[in-house]
Amino acid sequence: MIGKGKITSVRGAILEVEFFGEPTPRPYDVLILEDNPEVKIQALNSGRRFFAVVLSSYGFKRGDTVLNTASPLKVGVGREVLGRVLDIFGRALDGGRPVKPKQYEPVYKTPALPMPSSVQTEILDTGIKAIDFFAPLIKGGKLGLFGGAGVGKTVLLTEVIHNVVVLQKEKTTSVFAGVGERSREGRELYEDLKEAGVLDQVALMYGTMGENPAVRFTTAFGAASVAEYFRDKEKKDVLFFLDNIFRFGQAGYELSTLTNALPSEGGYQPTLISQMAAFHERLTSYGQNHITTIETIYVPSDDITDPIVQAVFPYVDSTVVLSRNIYQAGLFPAIDLLLSSSSIANPEVLGEHHYEALIQAQNLLKRAESLKRIVSLVGEEELSLQDRIFYRRARILRNYMTQSFFTVEAQTGNKGVYVKRQDVVKDVRSILEGKFDEVEPDKFLYIANLKNLNNGRK
Repeated sequence: MIGKGKITSVRGAILEVEFFGEPTPRPYDVLILEDNPEVKIQALNSGRRFFAVVLSSYGFKRGDTVLNTASPLKVGVGREVLGRVLDIFGRALDGGRPVKPKQYEPVYKTPALPMPSSVQTEILDTGIKAIDFFAPLIKGGKLGLFGGAGVGKTVLLTEVIHNVVVLQKEKTTSVFAGVGERSREGRELYEDLKEAGVLDQVALMYGTMGENPAVRFTTAFGAASVAEYFRDKEKKDVLFFLDNIFRFGQAGYELSTLTNALPSEGGYQPTLISQMAAFHERLTSYGQNHITTIETIYVPSDDITDPIVQAVFPYVDSTVVLSRNIYQAGLFPAIDLLLSSSSIANPEVLGEHHYEALIQAQNLLKRAESLKRIVSLVGEEELSLQDRIFYRRARILRNYMTQSFFTVEAQTGNKGVYVKRQDVVKDVRSILEGKFDEVEPDKFLYIANLKNLNNGRK
């Protein structure tokens, strides 16, 4: 028996539905219009009268009859989705033939219970000096790229994809979720992956900013289902990329507003924390297989205390914060070295040499930061000799952390470089030991390593 109901109210993408027949929908069950099965609606709660969210085309009105499919929304998974760009309904967005997966998985699932496994301490190198030294990423961990509008989050994410997926193509299976971002950026990523010859190892799922909030919100969970399948059924380690997790939280806020939910003290939806938890807890290790997550987080008005931004912090192991001041100074990537950190920063994981160099570098940068106001008022010459040495050394270290990227070679005219973590540690230790104190700080801008400066020292 198919349950029937009627639409009693329309509020944009949110509908109120009253059900008469059995079975009544469960949360996340898909409903369809009796007169147009292409219109898909998803129940948000259960009972005789409930809210539902519109997932597909707007072809409905108050009084229309809806049918309960008694089934949740499912996405296609497996090898058939690799190399393709899909939306949450499985439709191909890349202009290719229709995708016909052999298996489907529900979009909304209970996170898998962790299985006993050995402690994972393998560091996943990105080839980006500032990240690998100050905020290294562990395999199976989560890396968050935090920054305001126009400071290079997407460029940095794209470079990570290039260095990890393209340069290590034989080792990776990847899933990319485009949530609430521009379709142009999604197209550029697709073309870059295709040109690099790694597209057949990446599944892409987009819910761009032009989609309604329900689609944008659901896209993140749909991509998570794809990643979980490769981890659990194909027994693969997965790289999961998401751009942008703020838009996921924002979509949830829009839906909450349409359902008349009382906002939290910060103005966002009262379910923000639980929604972030429901998503991130699915991107974890399971047995010997791992999902390593790299996600961008838009920081509105450069306010790191924004509730959505703060809701992400508990789930990331490595935090990379981009600074507008550094960006305007022309130092790329515009990473704030003092605010960027990693929870794995200990000698057991990093090794003694890296850990000691990291602590010394942070202390040097903190000391230079405290001297910055004095320098801005009276000039560097008024510092004591010892302070001048430390301030100059900090400038050298900051400039050394700049880097040319492969993904913007056409725009900058500079050839991209990949720098190994052990080389970065060696170079930083040399800087900290004062071996390059006599070299002009500007000579360290956009160099790959210090080998080329050895002959130029005084």
